[in-house]
Amino acid sequence: MARNVVRLGAAMVGLVAAASACSGSGGSARPVSAPASATATGTAAAKTWWKPKARLTWQWQLSGKVNTSVKAQVYDVDLFETSAATVATLHKAGRKVICYTAIGSAETWRPDFKEFPRSALGKKVQGWEDERWVDIRRIEVVRKIWGARLDQCKKKGFDGVEPDWMDGYKHDTGFKLTAKQQLAFNRMLAHEAHRRGLAIGLKNDLDQIPQLVNVMDFAVNEECAQFRECHRLTPFIKANKPVFHAEYELPLKKFCAQSKKLGLSSIRKHVDLPAARQAC
Repeated sequence: MARNVVRLGAAMVGLVAAASACSGSGGSARPVSAPASATATGTAAAKTWWKPKARLTWQWQLSGKVNTSVKAQVYDVDLFETSAATVATLHKAGRKVICYTAIGSAETWRPDFKEFPRSALGKKVQGWEDERWVDIRRIEVVRKIWGARLDQCKKKGFDGVEPDWMDGYKHDTGFKLTAKQQLAFNRMLAHEAHRRGLAIGLKNDLDQIPQLVNVMDFAVNEECAQFRECHRLTPFIKANKPVFHAEYELPLKKFCAQSKKLGLSSIRKHVDLPAARQAC
C-alpha cells in the first residue's frame, strides 16, 4: 500500500494467474540461481518456482471476503486473511495466487508484530497510524520474520509473494537508509522467497528496477499513469515478466491505451482494494 502519495490510501497487490491463453498456469518454472541450502523449516531449498509471463490478467483484493469468481489469471490477496481453502479453490479454477504482506513496515495488528524488536521500529507510516517503519539494516532480524511468513505463504499453497514497502529509503522512516542498503534488503527478500519455491514481485521502487529486474519475477505498481512514469516499468515487459498495475483515481480511458501499448496488466481499483475492479 505505498506510493509517491505515501499510501494516501493506496493499497497493495498480490496476484493470481488463471489458466488461460497464457500457458495455462500463467508461466513456467525458473531454475534457482542460489546454491541449495536448508530453509528455516529445515527442508531442502527449492529448485524451481513459478515464472509468470507478461500481460497476464490480475485481480487485487485486500479487503472483504475474497471473491473467487473474478475472471483473472492471477489473484493478489492477503497472506494472513486468506485461508488455504480459498487458495485451493482458486487453483482449482486455474488461477495462480500471490500472498500480500508488508515487510518494510510492521503492522501492529498482525499476529507476529511482537517479533519485531522495539529498536527496529521507526516512525509511523504517514497516513497509517497502526504501522511503523522497519529498520531494514537489521537484515538478519527481518530475515527471520520474513522467513516465517514465507513458510506460512508456502504452506497455504500460494505461488508467489508481494512484499510491501520495498522503497523505505525514499521515505522519512526515522532511519538513515541508503539505496545500497535497500538493494541488499530487497535481494534478501527475493533469495528467501526463491529458496522456498515462491515467485516474488518488486513493489513500486522504480529507481531500482535496473538492478532488480533480473532478481524479481514480476512488478506491482500503484498509479504509474497518475504520475506519468509507466514507461519506467518496461524492463520487466522486455524480460517477459508481468507488470501488475493499478490506478485509483484516473478513469480507464485515461490510461488503458498506454497500458496496452506498453504491455502492462492494468486495472482500476478503489484504494481499499475490495473485490470490485475495472480492467483495461
